[in-house]
Parts: sequence; structure tokens; C-alpha cells
Amino acid sequence: MSERDIFLADAGATDALGRQLAGSQPPGAVVFLDGPLGAGKSSLARAWLRALGVTGAIKSPTYTLVERYPLPAGGEAAHLDLYRLAEAGELDFLALDELADARLWLVEWPERAALGLPPPDLRIRLALAGPGRSARLQATSARGEAWLAAIPG
Repeated sequence: MSERDIFLADAGATDALGRQLAGSQPPGAVVFLDGPLGAGKSSLARAWLRALGVTGAIKSPTYTLVERYPLPAGGEAAHLDLYRLAEAGELDFLALDELADARLWLVEWPERAALGLPPPDLRIRLALAGPGRSARLQATSARGEAWLAAIPG
């Protein structure tokens, strides 16, 4: 599958990437956000949700595990943070089946869910890189391939 590496020099660059991805995402996109603590997963998710028109507080789902956001254009986006998940079986308590029609899934720490999540269209690996961050965008489905190809740069 295709990949693209992007250097994010500062918080503004992370926000710009979030806006770019929000403006080009296909409906029902599933995105896995990978990286160590402090790599910028939640910052990217917050910028993405803002670009989709979410107003008000955008809370990190660290303790709730799932935050749902109604979108002005209709539908909803789901932001999941599975860091505190002890075992994949705990997904049963999150009512993920209610998110089947979400316009966007942003999933932090997806490896904690084993096979309990829909397959991603795009995997974004964030890492600290000197004074900034690096982002590796990897298409993991045919829809993700088309999406990645449509992103300028």
C-alpha cells in the first residue's frame, strides 16, 4: 500500500494536516492513529474535528474511551482512545455498533482492540522528530489509496 511522510514543524503544521485530511476524507473513513505518548495523536484529532465544524469542547477520550461529535453537515464523528483498555473484550461495553454509520472514526491506540475494530482506510504514525513531529500516512484499503492519492503534496 502507498505511504507518504510529512514533517510537522510545529503545532500549526499539525493543525494544517488535520484540516487537509478533513477536507479530503471519504464518508465513513476509519483512521488509526499510532505513536507514543506525546506524539500528537490527540492534537491531530482535535484539529481534524474542528475542521469538520465541531464547536465547543473537544475532550480527549482518555477516560471515557469514546467521544462522539455531531457534525454540522450531518452524521457524527467518533474519537476513540483505547490506551486504558485492559483487554479487547472490553470493546463490547463501548457500543461500537452504534457508530457503524459514523462519517469518521479516529482511533488512538488501535492495537489494544485486537480485531474488534473496523479495518482502517488510513493509518497515521506520528513520532517526535527533533523540534517537530513526523507523520507517516499509510493507505490500508482501496478507499485509503484513493484518499492518499488525492491529498496534495
